[in-house]
Amino acid sequence: MSVEYLPVGIACNIKCQYCYQDPMREAGNINVARDWPKAKSQLERLGSNFAVFGGEPLLAPIEHLEEVWAWGLERFGHNGIQTNGSLITDEHIELFAKYKVQVGISIDGPADMNGVRCDIELTAKTEIAICKLCALGIYPSIICTIHRGNNDLARLCKWFDTLSSLGVRYLNLHEMEIDCGRDEFALTEERQVETYLELYEWSKATTMHVLPFADIKKLLTEENPSVMCVWNHCDPQTTAAVQGVSPDGVMSNCGRTNKDGVNWVKADTPGIERYQALYRTPQEHGGCRDCSYFAFCKGHCPGTAIDGDWRNRTVNCKLWYSLFQKMEWDNFGQLLSSDKKQAIVDRILAVHSVNSQHGDTPHGDSHGDHSDYGVRATLLEEKPEWAN
Repeated sequence: MSVEYLPVGIACNIKCQYCYQDPMREAGNINVARDWPKAKSQLERLGSNFAVFGGEPLLAPIEHLEEVWAWGLERFGHNGIQTNGSLITDEHIELFAKYKVQVGISIDGPADMNGVRCDIELTAKTEIAICKLCALGIYPSIICTIHRGNNDLARLCKWFDTLSSLGVRYLNLHEMEIDCGRDEFALTEERQVETYLELYEWSKATTMHVLPFADIKKLLTEENPSVMCVWNHCDPQTTAAVQGVSPDGVMSNCGRTNKDGVNWVKADTPGIERYQALYRTPQEHGGCRDCSYFAFCKGHCPGTAIDGDWRNRTVNCKLWYSLFQKMEWDNFGQLLSSDKKQAIVDRILAVHSVNSQHGDTPHGDSHGDHSDYGVRATLLEEKPEWAN
């Protein structure tokens, strides 16, 4: 479970031209009213370490950030932040060090390669901040969204290698969300697959932990894979993997499915209706029926669904299928046999049987491994053709 505190709602100082939060901004649902006592009460109730999130959380007064992080360090032993990095000052860096703040920075490349997000001057400030952080041993994780603006892979990978030499250990190569018709920066489906296959080959030589490739390998090879929320049957009405705390203390969901501009209040009970439907719906109608990777992918994140309708599978289906297939060959020397896939199904059903005996539901309050296997079991009670 990831807990996020949004001290300025979704207000931001840059204009990413692919931001999934834009529908909420355009609807006026930015929500910047702050009530820290109420927000702190929610964070206390959730009882988990949290990250300061946005929009751009560094728009919050530095005095408030110090107040938040001082409490977070005392309560949980460390803190976190996800930022575009352009507003980081020496004063912020001092707070990061003092209050053990794990820093995540979103940037799509050096100079003009980050132009889809902001201008070169702001990008330069982010790059300077990364260098300063690394020099102090505060190694940020990097989220890099892949699109037409940074698709010079030779240059991009050289920049990744530079980040690695500075000490950066974690890199998330994020596929671009296509929201509200803003697809002019999106790669074609064919080029997206080619790009990620090339990036996968590059990732084999780096010491960095690179997503999504590390997660896909875990899904294919590990008994209880600990992976990102996008692989874990997210219910868009409850988003168990993301517990958002708004500035006024109101609980909110992950915003990736808020295509209508409304940041819906969390529902009381999670469900797996999306995945039951995807498992049984033909692919030509937006479902996943007969896909041999459904037990691993489960239609992926509802925030990237076809036509912005979370009931459909992800628009990036061909990308994930191609990566699973390529990494199967790399890890097993062949595509998974029917026996191998049958063993996976049998294991899932066995775990589900044990959970049922203990009264567990197949959709718990977190996205942990056992609740995930329970969901897989529910979906796979009707065995697909390759399991017969």
